[in-house]
Amino acid sequence: MRSDGGGRVLVAGIGNIFLGDDAFGVEVVRRLRDAVLPPEVEVSDYGIRGMHLAYDLLDGRHDVLVMVDALPLDEPPGTLAVLQVDLDDPGWRLRPADVLDSPAADAHGMDPESVLRLLRSLGGSIERVLVVGCQPADLAERMGLSAPVAGVVDEAVRTVVEIAQEEAARLTAAMELPGSCQQAAAGREVTADA
Repeated sequence: MRSDGGGRVLVAGIGNIFLGDDAFGVEVVRRLRDAVLPPEVEVSDYGIRGMHLAYDLLDGRHDVLVMVDALPLDEPPGTLAVLQVDLDDPGWRLRPADVLDSPAADAHGMDPESVLRLLRSLGGSIERVLVVGCQPADLAERMGLSAPVAGVVDEAVRTVVEIAQEEAARLTAAMELPGSCQQAAAGREVTADA
């Protein structure tokens, strides 16, 4: 199924508030409630409900997914990165043998990669996926972000707002000028590829 979201962007916060810095995505999305965003942008706290996110994406309402999560970036704690995921890369397609070898999805422990693989395995797709990630310092069982991660939440909020605005504008322009979608999609620079 190909996404036909009519120019919609979903910003999804992911993480477990009981595992320290894993709550990064949830905290960023919480602070986005006060942000001014285009009407085409939806913001939702998925927390540990990654499977729910994959199933929500199956309805094809969204063209762009911006996931916000704590990620292992092999960088100092608090480092932010914007990753673009290429779901058309053959590495994202599970072969029948891979499906049999992979463990069953854990509805309460799905990272962005697992969510996207589940979406693909269910036959779903989305035009564009960006991940705003932060290198965690502490994932121990506790509530609250570490100082390095808490110190970059405001910057992450600004980054997500900028991305959401740019993606909404790109989708609006693509709907107004058929055929311009691919040119506009190449316009956003990202920090790294996933």
